[in-house]
Amino acid sequence: MGGNSKNSIYYEFLTVWRVAGTPQEVVDILGDAGTLARWWPSVYLSVVPLDPGNLDGTGKAFSLHTKGWLPYTLKWRLTVTEPITEHGFAISAHGDLNGTGRWTFEHDRPETVVTYDWRVSAAKPLLRRLSWLLRPAFSANHRWAMARGQEALALELRRRRPGADPANIPQPAPATFVGRYRRPGRTTQA
Repeated sequence: MGGNSKNSIYYEFLTVWRVAGTPQEVVDILGDAGTLARWWPSVYLSVVPLDPGNLDGTGKAFSLHTKGWLPYTLKWRLTVTEPITEHGFAISAHGDLNGTGRWTFEHDRPETVVTYDWRVSAAKPLLRRLSWLLRPAFSANHRWAMARGQEALALELRRRRPGADPANIPQPAPATFVGRYRRPGRTTQA
């Protein structure tokens, strides 16, 4: 984790996953942010498309409502800032979180190594006020969310395999504490 500034707390997270699939299969899922609430529901409560962007994916933008295992939510805008390719792509975050993220994909047969470099500052007042005390809990919350992401991505890759029987593939983990945060009609899933 990095240092902090006067107005926000800065976090650096590096996550590495190994999943059974090709980089193209992985980018087909992770590069389509509009589907996050469907296949990664433990973290993405709602995803609302804002801008369709360019053919290479740059400029695509979504309004996100997210959470981890701690009982708070974050609202932020994700914008794709670099072309979406089988090697990866980059995003920016603005809202309760501000910063950048970079996904990279490396083929290591029969798996793909997925790396996510997430550098954000906490703009939500709760996070700023309590970060000095709860930084370890906030970091654990991020690790929990990313572990659910790896599990959910592996399930989605299995679901998309030719001949897969979705009835034999478990559903991804749901969000924690959803009663307060998810309201009927508020979640958009592509």
